[in-house]
Amino acid sequence: MNQGAGSDPFADRAGGDQPSPYERLGISPEASFDAVQEAKQARLAELGDDPQAKARIEAAYDAVLMDRLKERQQGKVSSAARSASQREATRPALATPPTRPALPALPSLPSLGRPAFQPPKLSLPRVALAEGRERWFPLAGHGALLALLLFAPAASAELVLALATGVTVVNLQRRSGRLLAAVGWSVLLLSLGLLVGGLVLQLLDPALPLGLPLSPQQVQSLPAILLLLLGALLIA
Repeated sequence: MNQGAGSDPFADRAGGDQPSPYERLGISPEASFDAVQEAKQARLAELGDDPQAKARIEAAYDAVLMDRLKERQQGKVSSAARSASQREATRPALATPPTRPALPALPSLPSLGRPAFQPPKLSLPRVALAEGRERWFPLAGHGALLALLLFAPAASAELVLALATGVTVVNLQRRSGRLLAAVGWSVLLLSLGLLVGGLVLQLLDPALPLGLPLSPQQVQSLPAILLLLLGALLIA
């Protein structure tokens, strides 16, 4: 008897010989999952409205999936996976991508050593009488300032002391070559001179005639100018 258009060619055969699920779907055991899906849809479209034939296709599809699941649970490689691996092995290997050129190494910077901090050496000055220009320069400078302080009452004592300190700084810097030390010793000599001048004012009787019309500021400034002159001549 000829089969109808919507009949299942893989229906149960006479004599109880049942087709395998793969035969019902028309695929081989090595078919991939996508091929199983496509075969199922194609078989269902061919059967039309035959519910029994569609049920057998659905059962065959479920049986294939169960068979694949059992193989995975047992650690077996399915025939579909095996065939896919073979196809991958036979596929030509991709060319090795070109490697990037190595960048040149940056030059190493020289290590800069930390400069050792050297504290300034504090030492007492050497006492020696100046010679040559370093002797006549303070004598002339301080002599002129002393005469200006004594014989010019209108001159400011503060200005005279400032000029005398400058002369001492210049001469000490010439002799020792150290500006800070020259300034320090000049300020120290000026302070000691003003202190001595203040003590002299305390000891002198205001009514005592000094022979010159000197003001208290002039009297206090005299020891300071003399000490600055001695320092410029003796400190080396």
